[in-house]
Amino acid sequence: MKLIFLPIILITGILAAPVRLHGQESTGNPFAQAKFVPDISLILDSSFVIRDLDDEWFTSLWLPGFSHAGTEDRAAELNETNVEKGFNLNYAELSLASVVDPYFDLFAVFHLSNEGFAIEEAYFTTRRLPAGLQVRGGKFLSQFGRVNGQHAHYWDFASAPLIQSAFFGGGGMGELGARLSWVAPLDVYLQLAVEVLQGDNGMSFGRGGFELPGVSVDDVQAPGLVIATAKSSFDAGNLTVLAGLSNASGRARLSPDLEDKNSTMAFAGTSKVFGADLTLKYLFDSVRYLSLQTEVMSRSTRGDRYDLDAVDGWLGREQRGRQAGMYTQVVARLTKRLRLGARLDLIWKNDVRCAGIRQDLPENLARYTAMGEWNPTEFSRLRLQYTFDRSRHAQVYGIWQREPVHELALQVNITIGAHGAHAF
Repeated sequence: MKLIFLPIILITGILAAPVRLHGQESTGNPFAQAKFVPDISLILDSSFVIRDLDDEWFTSLWLPGFSHAGTEDRAAELNETNVEKGFNLNYAELSLASVVDPYFDLFAVFHLSNEGFAIEEAYFTTRRLPAGLQVRGGKFLSQFGRVNGQHAHYWDFASAPLIQSAFFGGGGMGELGARLSWVAPLDVYLQLAVEVLQGDNGMSFGRGGFELPGVSVDDVQAPGLVIATAKSSFDAGNLTVLAGLSNASGRARLSPDLEDKNSTMAFAGTSKVFGADLTLKYLFDSVRYLSLQTEVMSRSTRGDRYDLDAVDGWLGREQRGRQAGMYTQVVARLTKRLRLGARLDLIWKNDVRCAGIRQDLPENLARYTAMGEWNPTEFSRLRLQYTFDRSRHAQVYGIWQREPVHELALQVNITIGAHGAHAF
């Protein structure tokens, strides 16, 4: 069968090839449409991981107050990379981007992994709206904060910040919706934006209702999430400053898995997440720089919590929660190929109260990370990262027990094709 298709492939390739007459490319070939082909790139990320805990025990650990019971792999819920010891195929990212016409751009990112194929982003952006306005529509990563709008290969570390994963999950907050942004006509950069999204993020929001014995909670009618952001940037000599404020407000649903005996809690209410970020980048010359990046996030929740009681069944109580954390990282580019960095993650507030009674949840959840990175070219990266994680806990007879984790990961990131430049 392959021999039958070979001549067809060869003929098609000949017809599609540009025909040159007297040094000029012929425009008469209807198959010669190279100028309509979008930019295409493929990014492959893999790693080798050494960890002092076996996989089964590691994936069962909780981030108290944030991990969800009933999740088969709580480690993957909080971080989609470097989950298993040994070799990991973290992801492959296929990107398509092109100018559509004078009015629209189109961009799409497809996430490929061992678990399957997913559309990470697929959206259009307007090009010619007046007065500094721009509209984005489709599925996209929210511009909440500093890290959430970045793809994983652009991160300075192999894993997302702890507070980012705790509030939005390992994959971040990517939603269906629309975004309207405005750039002010000022001497300094100032962008204001509002996003109206479905609200499907299951870590802080969620839309699915649930039916329990004696309890009925309706679905949240979409769109269920509104995000407002303000970002500003200016230069002071060799120093670039970027600062931002973000606020997300929406309805929240956490449905129990009735087939899992550990899933004994449900929640229906509202959730608000506030964030502030600051990035300072000092350029010593065209190659070397030192950057400081920090982000503070807080979440407040309020609603009805339903717990499964062995005698009385599902009981409803009012729940209020206030949780907050931050990360601070320093990254130095020493040569054209070498970068070094360190990051501190800390969740210092984990206050959840049911019927006015504070739950016994540990605070001061910390993680320490150091990395060294070698970039042979702009298309390849080798990163060695060490992590000391003191945020994970095991629940033993109803008592939270801290389980420190030591991890060493060698990450390899390879890019082929045409990939657009990233924003600062």
